[in-house]
Amino acid sequence: MKLNLKVWRQKNNKDEGRYEAHTVEATGDMSFLEMMDVLNEQLISEKKEPVAFEHDCREGICGSCNMVINGKPHGPQQGTTTCQLHMRHFNDGDSIAIEPFRSAAFPVIKDLVVDRSAFDHIIQAGGYISVNTGQAPDGNAIPIEKDLAGQSFDAATCIGCGACVAACPNGSAMLFTSAKVAHLGLLPQGKVEHTKRVKNMVDTMDKEGFGMCSNIGACEVECPKEISIENIAMMNRSYLASVFGGRE
Repeated sequence: MKLNLKVWRQKNNKDEGRYEAHTVEATGDMSFLEMMDVLNEQLISEKKEPVAFEHDCREGICGSCNMVINGKPHGPQQGTTTCQLHMRHFNDGDSIAIEPFRSAAFPVIKDLVVDRSAFDHIIQAGGYISVNTGQAPDGNAIPIEKDLAGQSFDAATCIGCGACVAACPNGSAMLFTSAKVAHLGLLPQGKVEHTKRVKNMVDTMDKEGFGMCSNIGACEVECPKEISIENIAMMNRSYLASVFGGRE
């Protein structure tokens, strides 16, 4: 199939950037990133600079393939990362606009690559358990309710890609932060530092320049792992309790 691409090119964060038009031939079995590889091979053969884009595992795990495709983070298919999106979902002659995630907290490094280190700072602020456990304890040593374990696991599937931020008109990172808070706070091992963790992570999120949540729900819709916004409500209760010293 023949595709008409409008690819965002930007030298660095200070450059204004622009769209660049290209035409590529692709097959339905190609992933979106493989199609981008074809484009770059074409550019290199023409002695032009290839498009910078980020990727690692290409298996929907690393969360680094952050592209907005025709106005949607990770493309038109729900519950899918860019690397899992296949060209069979497009038609011959389609026009595809490709741009980086847009957020003040995600400055553009080059072309389609953005700096998501703000997420790392949120994790560093409290997304861990600092208990000295010694040797690994037996998996069944601490009984955990099945429902709580399931909720924690669902939250832990967050890959930190930033699609929630790109989808939110406010540029909020509440879904990401709440997922990290929930997957630790729901388990007995994480409850010891839960109050301190919530406050530190939310405060860091604000310092990094992310916007406030206004419950639009676009984050949940565009999340490739379909993280529930119920985690945001849970985190809000925990944060208020940490600030005012009450109970959730």
